[in-house]
Amino acid sequence: LEQAGCEIVRVAVPDMAAAQKIGEIKRAIHIPLVADIHFDYKLALECARQGVDKIRINPGNIGAPERVRAVADACRERGIPIRIGVNGGSLEKDLLRKYGGVTAEALVESALGHVRLLNDCGFDDICISVKCSDVRTNMAAYRMLRAQTDYPLHLGVTEAGTPRMGVLKSAIGIGGGDTLRVSLTADPVEEVVAAKQILAAAGIRRSGPNLISCPTCGRTRYDMIPIAEEVERRLQNCDKPITVAVMGCVVNGPGEASAADVGIAGGQGEGLVFCKGKVLYKVPQERLVDALMEEIEKL
Repeated sequence: LEQAGCEIVRVAVPDMAAAQKIGEIKRAIHIPLVADIHFDYKLALECARQGVDKIRINPGNIGAPERVRAVADACRERGIPIRIGVNGGSLEKDLLRKYGGVTAEALVESALGHVRLLNDCGFDDICISVKCSDVRTNMAAYRMLRAQTDYPLHLGVTEAGTPRMGVLKSAIGIGGGDTLRVSLTADPVEEVVAAKQILAAAGIRRSGPNLISCPTCGRTRYDMIPIAEEVERRLQNCDKPITVAVMGCVVNGPGEASAADVGIAGGQGEGLVFCKGKVLYKVPQERLVDALMEEIEKL
């Protein structure tokens, strides 16, 4: 996940054996490590001893007030923040009855209730997430939370589904926050890649090349779609913050993509390689992608 570009990684801690591995994992990575803990406060205490960077736990789920205080004290002593993670699928029964189901109001009231438990222990190093699988409810809850508190927000649409639809739901639901997680039924690496792409598309973060390509038109004289797909594939391991263009015609392509650092445009049997709208040279069509990658290597 770190190699894929993840900047914060969370691991589940279901038992004491897992908690005792936190230190070993910490020594093997270079990004912050978050422990995800449910119900057992002793796991949180062990993770704190192991040097975890953050703990995700809901104080209302770990029992007596002295247990909450023990976790708060351990985290305060070591400078470990706590993320309160409210999920629509596990809302308190009384809130479900009060609001008639999973609503933005219910999510926010649950989160702020957990916050108060930590505040009562003199703990204030908190960030909050209020996730559910309905995008509109999710967005409303975060907006409501932002209006009521200044705590950092961890954004995400939970149970978003498989990559095809899940990426769309995540892109809509992640408008802006302090940390974010894309939740997909897929390899976690796909979640990281999707998150980076969403941030890049929104203009919030550039973490590699920005590929632009035209939709094709009557002037297109070559099979551009597979060319664009091949360029996208070959750019996956490129970390240069550049704009790369794949255009459909040699007539307007370089001009329309004049902002691109480098690009190609196809014609009948041959194409152009251009930079900032200026044509560099012509190449046979079968050499277009290779020539483009060679120019990118020079940048």
